[in-house]
Amino acid sequence: MLLPVVGVVIGLVLLIWSAEKFVDGAAATSRWLGLSPLLIGMLVIGFGTSAPEMMVSVLAALQGNPGLAVGNAYGSNIANIGLVLGFVALIAPLAVHSSVIRKEMPILVLVTLITGVMLWDGWVTRWEAAILLVVLAVFITVSIIRSKKQSTDDPLINDVADSLDSKPMSRGKAIMWTLIGLVLLIVSSRLLVWGAVEIAQHFGVSDLIIGLTVVAVGTSLPELASSISALRRKEHDMVLGNVVGSNLFNSLAVVGLAGVIAPIEAGREVLVRDWSIMTCMTLLMILFAFSWRGRPRRINRLEGGVLFTLFIAYTGYMVSIVVLS
Repeated sequence: MLLPVVGVVIGLVLLIWSAEKFVDGAAATSRWLGLSPLLIGMLVIGFGTSAPEMMVSVLAALQGNPGLAVGNAYGSNIANIGLVLGFVALIAPLAVHSSVIRKEMPILVLVTLITGVMLWDGWVTRWEAAILLVVLAVFITVSIIRSKKQSTDDPLINDVADSLDSKPMSRGKAIMWTLIGLVLLIVSSRLLVWGAVEIAQHFGVSDLIIGLTVVAVGTSLPELASSISALRRKEHDMVLGNVVGSNLFNSLAVVGLAGVIAPIEAGREVLVRDWSIMTCMTLLMILFAFSWRGRPRRINRLEGGVLFTLFIAYTGYMVSIVVLS
C-alpha cells in the first residue's frame, strides 16, 4: 500500500511542475507564432491548465478506468470553483471587469446543462462524448473569430500580456519547455493513475470516488498556484478566467476524449450528487461575478467563503465514503 501512495505523491508533484512548464512554454511559443494575447489566455492557458486532467483521464480510459476520468473532470471543476476561486477570494476580493469572461460564463452554464442531459441514463456514450468534442471545436473556432474583433483594452487581454512579459523566453527555450512539459505530463499522469487505482482497490471503493477526491484536487493545484500568482500581480481577471476556461475544457475535452476512448458508466449518483453540486457552484460563481442592479463586479470574501465552504463540505462527505467503505 505504501508504494501506491508514494506513486500518487510523486505523480502529483511532477504533474504540477510539468504542467507549469508546459503552460509557460506553450504560451511563449504561441506568442512567437503571432497569436493574440486573448487567444493565448482563452485557449492556450485554458487548455494548458487542463492538461493534467486530460492526460490523467485519457490514460485512465485507455487502462479501463473511465470512472476515474469522469470523476477527475467533475471533481476538478468543483475544486476549481471552491478551492481555487473561493480560497483566492478569501485572501483578497476579486474585481471582475473583463467582458470576455462574462461572455464565457453563459457558455459554461450551457455546457454544464448539456453534460447533465448526457448523464441522465448513467452513461456517457461514445456518440455523446463525440458531441462534446464537436462543441469544443465550435467554441475554439468562435473564439478565434471573436479574438479578431475584440477590443485590445479588455482587462483580461492586458493581464495575459503582462503575464507573458513577466516570463520572457527565446523561441528555442519555449519549444524546449513545451516538449519537456508534455513528456513529463504523460509520465507523471501514468504514475498518478496507477497509484490512484491501486489505492481504490485497496480500500474497496470505486475509481470514480478516488477521481473525485485525491486526483481531482491534485490536478487542480496548478490552477491554484497560477491563480495565487496572478493575485499577487493584481491580475484579478486572470484568476476568474483560469477557472472558467479550465472548467470549460474539463467538461468538453476531458470527458469527451475519455468517452470516445471508452463509454463511461457514470452511475446515477454522479448526476444526483456530483453534477448537482458542480452546477450549483457554477451558478453561484456567476451570480457573484455578474453585476446586478449596479452592484460592483467583485467576488468578496463572504462569497469566496461560501464557495470554499461548499467545497470543504463536499470533500468531507466524499472522504467519509472512503473511510466508511
